[in-house]
Amino acid sequence: MQLILLQKVTNLGNLGDKVDVKPGYGRNFLVPQGKAVPATAANLAEFEAKRADYEAKAAASLDAANSRQAKLADASVTVAANASTEGKLYGSVGPREIAEALTKQLGVDVNKAEVVMGEGPLRHTGEFEVHVHLHADVNTTVKVVVVPEAA
Repeated sequence: MQLILLQKVTNLGNLGDKVDVKPGYGRNFLVPQGKAVPATAANLAEFEAKRADYEAKAAASLDAANSRQAKLADASVTVAANASTEGKLYGSVGPREIAEALTKQLGVDVNKAEVVMGEGPLRHTGEFEVHVHLHADVNTTVKVVVVPEAA
């Protein structure tokens, strides 16, 4: 399936690239998310007419992500969770809790989908490094401190 990318997609291509992807990926993800359109003659002409708008939108998105990255540089957040005396959590700390803590404590809007936890949710108290994927080109690391809740 041939598509024209309307924004940069990690590991696939940049804005305006004509890419060949499997039909399910294009039909079920790229097109409904607004990341691509089918590569027809009409869509190609429409894209070329609106290329400046798409490039301006991409530049604005990148600038916003860079400003958020600057605010998150060397940042640390504390999350309180119900834990045993040995430091094992009764539940876990996942992306939602970390995103909420970043928004409340630092005032930076972070979506839970932007918090990348490769090893799964945190299940012990302590300090952890968590990756935040703000844009296709912008990533940062945030220190998360999990402490037991005060009874």
